[in-house]
Amino acid sequence: MEIDSSNMRKVIMDSPKQLAEGLALAEHIKPDANVSNVIICGIGGSALPAELIETLQVAMAVPMHIHKDYDLPKSKVLLTSLVICISYSGNTEETVSAMGMALEKKLQVVAIATGGKVAQLAKEHNIPLATIPSGIQPRCATGYIFSALIQILENAGLIDNVSNDIKATAIELPKITDELEQQGKELAETLKGALPVMYASQDFRALAMIWKIKFNENSKIPAFYNYFPELNHNEMVGYTGLKTLGIENLHAIILQDSGDHQRNKKRMELTAGVIEKAGGRVSVINIKEGSRMFKIFSSLLLGDFVSYYLALGYGTDPAPVAMVEEFKKNMSG
Repeated sequence: MEIDSSNMRKVIMDSPKQLAEGLALAEHIKPDANVSNVIICGIGGSALPAELIETLQVAMAVPMHIHKDYDLPKSKVLLTSLVICISYSGNTEETVSAMGMALEKKLQVVAIATGGKVAQLAKEHNIPLATIPSGIQPRCATGYIFSALIQILENAGLIDNVSNDIKATAIELPKITDELEQQGKELAETLKGALPVMYASQDFRALAMIWKIKFNENSKIPAFYNYFPELNHNEMVGYTGLKTLGIENLHAIILQDSGDHQRNKKRMELTAGVIEKAGGRVSVINIKEGSRMFKIFSSLLLGDFVSYYLALGYGTDPAPVAMVEEFKKNMSG
């Protein structure tokens, strides 16, 4: 039986194309620029692109808040808030709830979805909608959603122009795809049978988080993440108990960037020593050189390959998330 039933490898290989295509999907959406803040509502794979905007570290004309819950964050809602509702399926109940409240409060709303209730509400209330392609897992649509979100913010004059950087990254990534795939295969082999723990500097915290999510959803295994320097003030102490608990298969992956603070680089080196002394294993992955956009998406592409080949190593189909679907079904009951 074919393990990769939905050909996720092709989806990963083609993912750089999403970046340029996502810009075109939202070129018609031009929100009123007279806003006091932006509230991005989304959860799961639909929220990952918003996290990456923070990682990109571009200047925003107004504060941006990411909301991963029902309704809207009371402390952030203002009469002139721009609410961007993102749901790949269009049926995510937390996001539909947030969209409903935004409409009730008569706030300016923009939506990104493939269809579902979000698209229906957008049509009924004449709300601008960026319709993204369906047929893949939400976590695999990061490029589409990220670029569409960037385009919307650019059109409103709320963010620095980074569209050209997105297009350049979409051109450069395919040049290293084969290299990243091979690196991913090799790292997946070392991780087989291990519990992955992802670490990065605070600047690249979202990358560690997304790698962790890909291990969860693609490889179907537990995984965890944290960031420097915070983890050195608490989590690190937990390694004292690895042998006490009989944990022999922990493997920490440290994503290191050449631009990381020198003190954090020292922390990474010392922390690797602490983990190895406690009985764990460590791999340090150097983030590719290039623009910040390129660093982000080349790292994510590598994470996709690692989690994909780890899934195959376990004889697991990487695409389906049956537990999530069953949980949603139980929630609707």
